[in-house]
Amino acid sequence: MTRKLLVWGVMVSLVLVFGFSLAAAKDVPRMTTDELKALLGNPDVVIIDVRTDRDWNGSSQKITGAVREDPHQAASWAKNYSPEKTLVIYCA
Repeated sequence: MTRKLLVWGVMVSLVLVFGFSLAAAKDVPRMTTDELKALLGNPDVVIIDVRTDRDWNGSSQKITGAVREDPHQAASWAKNYSPEKTLVIYCA
């Protein structure tokens, strides 16, 4: 994992009542590779890989322990994650 990961979303806390809403991309916090590395193994952090099938299958770089989700289905899978967790959503 030597090249920087494009982390397009870090939600420190989620508001889950009857749905899930994402902030506008410009308002979503970003992090560096080093910041992400410091979070690896933390049980309060869920790392979600939202690359397309083609991009994921064609890549040799994957974050161990990351959960893979379809970026086009966020409304259906977002509710599966605890609002107590920090979600790191990335594509590379």
